[in-house]
Amino acid sequence: MTATRTPRATPAAAPVDAAAAPAGPSRLRRLRPLTVPVAVLLVLALLPYSALDVPVLLDGPINSPGSLQLFALCLVFGALALGYDLMFGRTGLLSFGHALYIAGGSYGTQLAMTELDLSLLPAALLTLVLGALAALVLGAVSLRTLALGSVGFAMVTLAFAQAGSIYVERNPGGLTGGEEGLPLFVDGVPDALVGVQNTANVYWLALAYLVLVATVVWTVTARPAGRVWQAIRDNEQRVAVLGRSPFAHKLGAFVLASSLAVLGGVLHLLVTAGATPHTSTPEFTLTLLVMVVLGGSGTRWGPVVGGVLFTYLDQRLGGWDLGVEPMLILGSLFVLAVYLAPGGITALGRRRSA
Repeated sequence: MTATRTPRATPAAAPVDAAAAPAGPSRLRRLRPLTVPVAVLLVLALLPYSALDVPVLLDGPINSPGSLQLFALCLVFGALALGYDLMFGRTGLLSFGHALYIAGGSYGTQLAMTELDLSLLPAALLTLVLGALAALVLGAVSLRTLALGSVGFAMVTLAFAQAGSIYVERNPGGLTGGEEGLPLFVDGVPDALVGVQNTANVYWLALAYLVLVATVVWTVTARPAGRVWQAIRDNEQRVAVLGRSPFAHKLGAFVLASSLAVLGGVLHLLVTAGATPHTSTPEFTLTLLVMVVLGGSGTRWGPVVGGVLFTYLDQRLGGWDLGVEPMLILGSLFVLAVYLAPGGITALGRRRSA
């Protein structure tokens, strides 16, 4: 007679306490890319508290009004270049009319305060809404010309920008101030943002604008819409075959980049204490294009680095007695950067690591 064996019950595995389990390297890996931006942001936020004197590079201490205004202008242009790269580097849209929306934000906010008797925040919000609507209409018209190729889109945006620049220079009804521009209407601006003694507050506001633009651009490009933009840049026909609408996605990128430019115009108005006609010219857009190419188109930090570096040199070279025209030096540096770093300044770090 064969004996039947009773299977022994295996001891149940002890439950693992999820709270007691170590976080593991995966969470650390997710947080590691944030260390550099957070460290840079912390240093920038603390600059107004530093009285360090940097000879040659600055005319006074770091926390002097002149130095802080220079830093604020660099931050604004870094953010403007990053927003422009959302079209140029991420989607492949070469626009020569980006300055139209920057000037719209600057002049629109100024006129809303003077003509409609609004304070700064309502005036800026109204200008942002109107600027986004204008970008929606003009962007739809401009993108229709892509049937003629990318040159058609560039020429149409250039035509819109040129029309806006002529309108500003002709000073219709005395609204734009013509070649003189418009001084900041301080009665509509909070007292904390007016005066030399409040330059630090304007600097922090410019830093907040850069953080906002970086957050929006980096977040959106990491989403499915951002991947579609990059696919459109690489092969638009394949995107259409996959059932996506290239026109809708390009229009979305155009409107988002233009809306960020409108906000940049508001910050430019506050930092420079006035609306200048130069912000409406196509040359202003070309300057942004140079910043993007200099830093690295389509990269995370490239447009910011290019915008900050170009603005700093543009503002400081005139104060140095070099015996050479500052624009000649800037042009030479740009040519050298294109030859030595074809992918932009930030590409040098990637190439070194590779």
